[in-house]
Amino acid sequence: MRGGRDRSHPLRVLSAAAAIVVLVVTGLGWRSVDQLVSSIERISDLGLGGGKDGAVDILMVGIDSRTDAHGNPLSEDERAMLHAGDEVGLNTDTIVLIRVPNDGQSATAISIPRDSYVDIPGLGKGKINSAYGVTKLTEQQKLLDKGESASEADSESTLAGRQALIKSVATLTGITVDHYAEVGLLGFVLLTDAVGGVDVCLNNAVYEPLSGADFAAGEQKLDGAEALSFVRQRHELPRGDLDRIVRQQVYMAQLVHQVVSAKTLTNPGRLSDLSKAVGRTVVLDDNWDVLAFLTQLQDLSGGQVKFETIPVKDLNGWTDNGESVVRVDPAAVQKYVARTIGEGSADDFKETGGIDPGTVVADVYNASGTGGLAAVAAQALAGKGFRTGTVDNWIGGPVQSSRVLALNGGDPRARAVAQALGGLPVYAEPGLAEGSVRVVLAGDYSGPGSTTGTGVDFTISSTTMTPVPPAAPIDAGKNGPKCVN
Repeated sequence: MRGGRDRSHPLRVLSAAAAIVVLVVTGLGWRSVDQLVSSIERISDLGLGGGKDGAVDILMVGIDSRTDAHGNPLSEDERAMLHAGDEVGLNTDTIVLIRVPNDGQSATAISIPRDSYVDIPGLGKGKINSAYGVTKLTEQQKLLDKGESASEADSESTLAGRQALIKSVATLTGITVDHYAEVGLLGFVLLTDAVGGVDVCLNNAVYEPLSGADFAAGEQKLDGAEALSFVRQRHELPRGDLDRIVRQQVYMAQLVHQVVSAKTLTNPGRLSDLSKAVGRTVVLDDNWDVLAFLTQLQDLSGGQVKFETIPVKDLNGWTDNGESVVRVDPAAVQKYVARTIGEGSADDFKETGGIDPGTVVADVYNASGTGGLAAVAAQALAGKGFRTGTVDNWIGGPVQSSRVLALNGGDPRARAVAQALGGLPVYAEPGLAEGSVRVVLAGDYSGPGSTTGTGVDFTISSTTMTPVPPAAPIDAGKNGPKCVN
């Protein structure tokens, strides 16, 4: 069901960073927490860190499951509504690492693309979203072959799958996971319907039958089934899985805005629906003292809450056996995560002259005769942590040599970009806004991403390359829904 947007309460809301379950529990307030917490499925022996450094690092996982949190199969109607099909795999469609510092005044949620090609314990290289499911199936068969019962094999192998995912995320990001939260597909539907729908905004109309996405352009309110299609669509999106991640982020931000709105918190029926939704679809580790965590978060509404995405080296990578993957550089990811959560060092910025690349946005234009050059150069910048804005062909007239333009030729941001692209010259361009950085690539370009450049493992011969700039951080509940692809 779609309708107009309620514009009241335009605030930064406390629970965006803790994603689905923590946000909902916080929104319920202290009245219903005891009852709600007791209904949540708990799991042990996950090998978690326990928050020894004072900060809390949470792994929030959205799982493509055909059962609820207690292992009960979904009904045929529910599976049809979810566009879930009949597969029995356990892919993790949403992977978010959430950092809440020990003062509880801020939070950062860092999304990891589901197809990121990473090291998985016991399996070698694979997509990170397969760590849970493939490990589970492998262990399950081993246990059955040893003569264990089906129920015991299922329970033990599910634990092994969760452990493998947690270790994979820790290895990629360099962050020890303290707590684990898991929500099934049905949770997106039930939580959305419990708050009366979630507001979103689309840049363009969408029709993609595989996910069930069928939306008009502009602002609209989505019910539960529509919201699931909104966050699951990955085909027919300009940036594929990265655009889907942005959708998931704006969905979570708007969900929490709905949860803490007066219309939800003062409505006993809505509170009851929220409690039932969480109890049926959410799993938490059993060492998580949710009440103590909520005490830590009670002032978070006045602090910073933002969503980020790890840098991607190649959105359209391929393995030797022909599998499509998202290539990431673990070292770059770990530096990015450390900077994002405030644990980076000055040494991280030596290569960029002391400039944090995450604070620089560069427009990249192709003035050469080589198709796709701006796209792969933008990918090279994104892989080094820079953000990119416009990536397009140059229409400003002939350009004889590649260059970086800024209002001032000595702009350190422009010089950092120029260095990252192989040492391009920087020229002053009157009329550019202060802080703007514009890259114009001509036929002489030989830096990263070119056929003769070095430092990256792809060339411009691929016509499927898509620029992978990190999206601007999304603040939960701020100024209504952000319009997205």
